[in-house]
Amino acid sequence: LLLNRCMRRLRSVLRIHWNQTMKTRRKIESTKEGPRDKYRKTSTGKDEQLLAAPVDIEDTVPYHSPAWEPAGWRQVLAGIRQMRAANPPAPVDTMGCDVERAESGTLDDKQKRFHVLVSLMLSSQTKDEVNFAAMGRLISHGLTVDSVCETPEATIASLIHPVGFWKTKAKHLKAAAEICRHQHQGDIPPDMEGLKALPGVGPKMAFLTMNCAWNKVVGIGVDVHVHRIANRLGWTRGATKTPEQTRLALEHWLPRELWREINHLLVYFGQTVCSPVNPRCAQCSVNQLCPSSKVKKSVQ
Repeated sequence: LLLNRCMRRLRSVLRIHWNQTMKTRRKIESTKEGPRDKYRKTSTGKDEQLLAAPVDIEDTVPYHSPAWEPAGWRQVLAGIRQMRAANPPAPVDTMGCDVERAESGTLDDKQKRFHVLVSLMLSSQTKDEVNFAAMGRLISHGLTVDSVCETPEATIASLIHPVGFWKTKAKHLKAAAEICRHQHQGDIPPDMEGLKALPGVGPKMAFLTMNCAWNKVVGIGVDVHVHRIANRLGWTRGATKTPEQTRLALEHWLPRELWREINHLLVYFGQTVCSPVNPRCAQCSVNQLCPSSKVKKSVQ
């Protein structure tokens, strides 16, 4: 009798141990295999109802997450501001598209906006000094929507020479003026879509026109300087190949209240310190924070 009791108790203990072992094994196997049964078909061939929607890989990449921001960017921004305040102005500060000339006081708002647009259209592949001089010749000749429409293309070309691609830009200026005259009551388009529809106007020019002419910040204007410096500073979380990619990368993390300032600030920095060839890293006050700096980092 005693032996039978012992055998029954042993069988009970073994049964409990076996159940616990199998439960643990199933849990481990399900963890290794992943939640396959959420997406596979039932034995009847019908799709099971998904317990969770498939996740787009782009949604999981921190590159596009507003929560990411480059380390030390506020200190770098403050350092560039200090360099700009303490040193002579760069060409962008005295000859940029939004710099008011002596004759600007006699212009109405439409004319001022048209001047900003024309200056930006001439600026691509052209130094600020050359662009500023070409704008002066156009203004002396008469720079309004109507005057450009009525001026022969050859005359416009001679006035803007030697800006980059001056023949093509003369053609674009004539065509853009015609569109402004007939479709926008002699004014420039008031939105991104209308601006980008103008011949010779790309995203960078459109964003800067909205900013400088209409005083509306709808995006960051990224030119070669901003594109180059944002990559050098590591502000794009991986190298970007085009200015448009750089714009999207910056807009994902940079606070919107800085979008207006960042173009002019980085263009200044690119014209005076962080040049395309042989950047002046030794004279740069943020060289210890820049991942591309040629100056050896000091040990903290």
